[in-house]
Amino acid sequence: MKIDLQQIKQRFGIIGNSVGLNRAIDVALQVAPTDLSVLITGESGVGKEVFPQIIHQNSARKHGPYIAVNCGAIPEGTIDSELFGHEKGSFTGALADRKGYFEVADGGTIFLDEAGELPMPTQARLLRVLETGEFIKVGSSKVQKTNVRIVAATNVNLVQAVSDGKFREDLYYRLNTVPIQIPPLRDRSEDIILLFRKFASDCAEKYRMPAVRLDDDARQLLTSYRWPGNIRELKNVTERISVIEEKREITADILRQYLPNVNVAKYPVLVKQENEQRSFNNEREILYQILFDMRKDVNDLKKLVHDIIGGTVPVSVDKDESFASTIHPVTTIQPPVQEAETVEEESMSLEDVEKDMIRRALERHNGKRKNAAADLKISERTLYRKIKEYNLE
Repeated sequence: MKIDLQQIKQRFGIIGNSVGLNRAIDVALQVAPTDLSVLITGESGVGKEVFPQIIHQNSARKHGPYIAVNCGAIPEGTIDSELFGHEKGSFTGALADRKGYFEVADGGTIFLDEAGELPMPTQARLLRVLETGEFIKVGSSKVQKTNVRIVAATNVNLVQAVSDGKFREDLYYRLNTVPIQIPPLRDRSEDIILLFRKFASDCAEKYRMPAVRLDDDARQLLTSYRWPGNIRELKNVTERISVIEEKREITADILRQYLPNVNVAKYPVLVKQENEQRSFNNEREILYQILFDMRKDVNDLKKLVHDIIGGTVPVSVDKDESFASTIHPVTTIQPPVQEAETVEEESMSLEDVEKDMIRRALERHNGKRKNAAADLKISERTLYRKIKEYNLE
C-alpha cells in the first residue's frame, strides 16, 4: 500500500508523509470503488479539493463526468437552478430550459465544496437525491432520475450546525457515510519544510530565478509557526519571499517579517481568542472582588469586636444573662493603639488595595508592564487600563 500511496501523491501533486495525511489518502482509496457518499472535513486551506478527484479517478465512474460546485459562491436564490436545473419561464430571466449539475453529471461524480453553506430548502432537495436518486427541476412537476456519486466537503462544524438548526441532521448522516478528516498544517510539522521547498522550486522555475533557502533558525521558525491559513498561507508566504527578497539565503529575521503575530503563534497553547481572554480576565476580576469583599467583611468584624472590647459600642442582652456576664468583665480592657491602626489599615477599599498591588508590582519590575502583568496574573491590556484608571503612569 505504501507504493500505491506514493503513486497517488505523485499523480495528484500531494507533498508530505505525515500519519494523518497518509491515513486520509488511504481511506479515499478504500472507499473509491464503492458508491458511498463521502464527507471531507478540514480547515480552510488544507487541500480538501484534491481528495474528491482521488476518489473519482479511482472509481468505476472515472470515465464519467466530474463536476465541482462551490456551494458557498452561488447565491441562495439561484442555487436550486444550478444544481437541479429549471424550466423555461419558471422565474424571471428563465428564458430557456436549463440542465442542472445533477442531470449533467449523470453516471459521474459531483463534488459539493462548502456544503455547510447550503440553504435549508436546497438541503431537502439534496436529501431526496441521496435517498432515491430523484430530483425535480425548478418550475417543473416531472420527477427525473440521476445516477450520481456525491462527495461533499466543508470547513464548518456540521455537528454544531445541526445543533444550531442550520443543517439537517438526516442530511448530515447521509453525507457522512464515510468521513475523511484532513489534518491542519500545524499537525504536519514534518511536512512543512518539504512543502516550502516545493513551492520555492516551483516559483523559481516559473520566474527563472534561484530558489530561496532557509537557514537553521528560519527552518525552526517555519515549523513552529501555527499556520492558521494552512497550505494556502504557506504557499503565499513562500512566493512572496521568493519574489521580494534579493537574498536567496533566508534567515529567521527575514522570515519573521512575513509571519503575522509570530511571537504569539510560536506557542499555540497560549493562543486565545480575544473574547476568551476577556472572559478569563472578567472571571479573575470577579474572584478578586469576592476575595476583597470577604476580607472587608472580616476586617469589619474585627473592628466591631475591637469597638465592643473598647466599650465604644453598647452591648444589648435581653434574657441571656450568662452571655452578658461573659462580655461584661472584658469591657474595661483597653486595646493597644497599634491594633487599632492595623484595623484601620486593613479596612482599605478594594480600589486602594488593587492600586497598591499594581504599584508594588511595577516597582518590583522597574516599571516593566509586561512582567508586572505576569506577576499579577492579569493581561497587559487589563494592566494598562488599571494604570490609566488609577493615574499610575
